[in-house]
Amino acid sequence: MSVDRAQETEGRAEGVAESHEDGAAQAAAAVRTYTVAPGVRLNVRSGPGTGYNLVRVLPEGVQVPIYCQAPGTTVSGTYGTTNIWDLIDNGEYVSDAYVHTGSDGYIAPRCG
Repeated sequence: MSVDRAQETEGRAEGVAESHEDGAAQAAAAVRTYTVAPGVRLNVRSGPGTGYNLVRVLPEGVQVPIYCQAPGTTVSGTYGTTNIWDLIDNGEYVSDAYVHTGSDGYIAPRCG
């Protein structure tokens, strides 16, 4: 293989690697964050409902990402009554009733 041909092949390989990295960055950028209701310390559960274990408590004034949403226990909170639960991290759910999404319905894909 000539030197020019080898450089061309390397350039294409680098372009493919860059496009994969760009795709991952775009996917990560597609996840939006939302504000938790003011004055609320929000319980984080291991599943979409109040019957799941408490994992941790979020402090006041935080924002959370929503990767997907799932139906679960109905909760009444600052932003209404809903059975929608938001996946904010691996195995960590919060009730959408306390997250300001600007919608009463699903704003992210369903989990699972």
